[in-house]
Amino acid sequence: MNQDWIATARTLSQALPYMQRYEGAIVVIKLGGHAMGSAEAMESFARDVVLMQQVGVNPVIVHGGGPMINEMLGKLGVKSEFVNGKRVTDEATVDVVEMVLSGTVNKRIVQAINAQGGRAVGISGKDAGLITCDAAAPELGLVGEPAEVDPRLLTTLFADDIVPVIAPLGVGRDGETMNINGDTAAGAIAAALQADRLLLLTDVDGVQNKDKEVITDLTVADIHNLIADGTIAGGMIPKTETCIAALEGGVRAVVILDGRAPQACLLELFTEHGAGTLIRSK
Repeated sequence: MNQDWIATARTLSQALPYMQRYEGAIVVIKLGGHAMGSAEAMESFARDVVLMQQVGVNPVIVHGGGPMINEMLGKLGVKSEFVNGKRVTDEATVDVVEMVLSGTVNKRIVQAINAQGGRAVGISGKDAGLITCDAAAPELGLVGEPAEVDPRLLTTLFADDIVPVIAPLGVGRDGETMNINGDTAAGAIAAALQADRLLLLTDVDGVQNKDKEVITDLTVADIHNLIADGTIAGGMIPKTETCIAALEGGVRAVVILDGRAPQACLLELFTEHGAGTLIRSK
């Protein structure tokens, strides 16, 4: 008998307890980085999402699209201003952001999931009052911080076995379109859904110690200590702060993992050792 077939059967058998564990669970996945960078990576991710749904998980996809936005701004000749390294989002910029995120990027993900036999629908935080925002910082213009999240649309989609694919946009208090950081949007949505897991797919293996080794398990207190001593620095600081906010909002656990790794989500959910860095409240 073919040894590969035997290995496949053994893997499925070993995954059974984890599949049972996550039946009916809500898993919010922030898709970004390399996982969006090629047709092959997108196809692999979409297949994983469909498999997750087939075994009873309710996946929610929140995506970014920074490189695609930058490319389109350049093509259209829209110049960007930056304050402390963060883009100022004016009305011209937010129009491009919405066009790219809700249009090109969102529908590409939806199409990939549907092509694998799933049923996905693309929306943004503007739909059905999903995300209401306050201004993140006045100097940044139309950059929003989620203030209220109404998940009723998402639970309606779950009931009909539809995968929500969400562009990180929201509505301000005066009805204006607001651009939201993808990690921040995913964390707020996960908290509103009281999700079992929030998976942040990145281009690193996870949170690393000073020797550049991945730390597999962390608590909120650990993160505060690692930020204080400089181990967690740069772009990993806001990412871990998103994790803390999600946990404080009721998410059971958050995982920072490498979206470049094949089947990263399946490794995390359905194997004994998981993948990346698992973060819990305590």
